[in-house]
Amino acid sequence: MESGVAPPRLLIFGGGWLGQAAAREAVRRGGRAALTSRDPETRKRLEADGFAALDPADDRALDRAVGEANAILVTAPPESDGCPGLKRLIPAVTRTGAWPDWIGYVSSTAVYGDRAGGWAFEDDALNAASLEGARRVRAERDWLEAGQGMGLTVQVFRLPALYGPGRSPVDRLRAGTARIVRKPGQVFNRVHVDDAVSGLFASMARPRPGAAYTLCDDEPAPADVVMAGAAQRLGLPRPPEVDLDDPSVSDGMRRFYLDSKRLSNARAKAELGWRPKYPSWREGLEAMLDDGAT
Repeated sequence: MESGVAPPRLLIFGGGWLGQAAAREAVRRGGRAALTSRDPETRKRLEADGFAALDPADDRALDRAVGEANAILVTAPPESDGCPGLKRLIPAVTRTGAWPDWIGYVSSTAVYGDRAGGWAFEDDALNAASLEGARRVRAERDWLEAGQGMGLTVQVFRLPALYGPGRSPVDRLRAGTARIVRKPGQVFNRVHVDDAVSGLFASMARPRPGAAYTLCDDEPAPADVVMAGAAQRLGLPRPPEVDLDDPSVSDGMRRFYLDSKRLSNARAKAELGWRPKYPSWREGLEAMLDDGAT
């Protein structure tokens, strides 16, 4: 950690893949982490991994966790009536009088909408093309307004498609479930889960209330190029090509293809001193192969 930065006491609202990766990094830095999950089985697994786990509906447990945290990370996705983290955490902050040094809300680059392959920057007008993106826009606004109104240090992080060990083209290729969806002109960025986490911790060291950051790699690339390149690198057959409306393409993947844009990470580099360890999908793929990821 940077000199003078206290070890993180991190409360993570949302004990999913990204949340767990952030929790491991907090521990690696000499701190500790608590994560929320509505699912009792997930909480058992988190505790087995050495983390504190709590039910977000348990006011007493949540108040205690908020009071002990110097940083709060919200990774839970928004629902139809808003961000569940906002609805639970702001009352807990009010009840306890806690004053975390940093609150990070993880959003999505879906808030930018379709740019027809053009560039998207943090200060651009938001134009989400999907219901999920529109919910993210609302959640960002609600968090930033709450932060301004209460004097809390809230930052927003817009992430594109996350990948890493266990969730990557490597895994889909080896499982035989990979497909190439060709959409001419389609391009977008990605971010390795480790790079997303390092960006969050860079912000904890240099918080700026109200800031929004896009954490992404340096090289936008079409999905078919990435999948074909990964297959070649693995020495596996090229996956079959399918149309976007093919039944084998999930609804989530179809939503993914609504937007075509190039993302800039210049602000995160300039203000946070952050650099992606995996500046393109090629470095990320090689790292997973070196680690023996399956």
